[in-house]
Amino acid sequence: MTTSVVGIDIGCSVLRAVEVSDPQSAKPMLLRYSQIGLPEGAVDSGEVIEPNTVAAALKQLWSSGGFKSRNVVLGMGNQRVLARDLSVPKMSLARIRETLPFEVQEMLPIPVTEALLDFYPISESEGENGPVINGLLIAAVKSAVLANVKATQLAGLTTVDVDLIPFALSRILVSRPGIAGTVALVDIGGSTTSVVIATNGVPQFVRIIATGGDDISRALQDELKSAPEPAEAAKRGLGLATGTVPEADKRAVEVIYKIASEQLTSLRNTISYFVNTRPTNPVGQIVLSGRGAQLRGLPEALAEMTRMPVIVGDPFATVGLARDIDANDLRLSGSTYAVALGLALGSAA
Repeated sequence: MTTSVVGIDIGCSVLRAVEVSDPQSAKPMLLRYSQIGLPEGAVDSGEVIEPNTVAAALKQLWSSGGFKSRNVVLGMGNQRVLARDLSVPKMSLARIRETLPFEVQEMLPIPVTEALLDFYPISESEGENGPVINGLLIAAVKSAVLANVKATQLAGLTTVDVDLIPFALSRILVSRPGIAGTVALVDIGGSTTSVVIATNGVPQFVRIIATGGDDISRALQDELKSAPEPAEAAKRGLGLATGTVPEADKRAVEVIYKIASEQLTSLRNTISYFVNTRPTNPVGQIVLSGRGAQLRGLPEALAEMTRMPVIVGDPFATVGLARDIDANDLRLSGSTYAVALGLALGSAA
């Protein structure tokens, strides 16, 4: 029996969803995709603040997008999620998860009772007291996760899994395409930027940075005393402009460059930190995704700043498309559906 699941990307101003059939197969099928806007304040940095408002938007999205499955996968990837290196004595993964509350309290900024914990194993090595498993501790604020799940419940949907957004992105843009070597995947969203560094498709390092494309839009609004729509249009139209700039646009270009330069410097420093702590594992290239990555000139600027090749990832390269999906129209969306698709493909439906 063919099964399908829907990955939902909850943004600050928009909900995006992708329905996929047989997500665990070699060639899953993308059945439908759609998005809908959200009122200001309903979501903050990926965390649902107004569950009833988001539930109403989800119901409308299901109607307008024609989604059939009511099983959904949600993602978490904001400042309420922590991912840190952790090595533990070798034991079963189930046993490791049982012991986490007693092992990691000092690593957490909140009481362990207020967090949801998981462990992602990466490798094995020999420690001072015997074999150890090296991996990533994943900790999320429980209330933030439950608020997002509550919104789906109010909409009549069933959350079958909650995944880390950087893992979902790595799955769709690095692991499934089979990109070899060590790759830095950078997803620039509206309010957060996710960085996951993977070696041969296996995540080694995760950081979530509390800046995104919306920071540029807000800076333009403040500096130019502009409404949101003209500021967004200026950002899209000008980007990191080069060459001669009309006098009327010079101030806007300066603002864009200032904020973008700060964000690019943060990305360079994050990647440099990984390289400096793992000198035998150099990063070979950067894969970009997300709405913020569509800023004109940004891939070239990131390549120049990091001295690394930069490519824009294609999230649809390893999935089939239903006959009624317009491939050209889908790709006009760039990689904005990458999170939702990666979430769906992580589910066993």
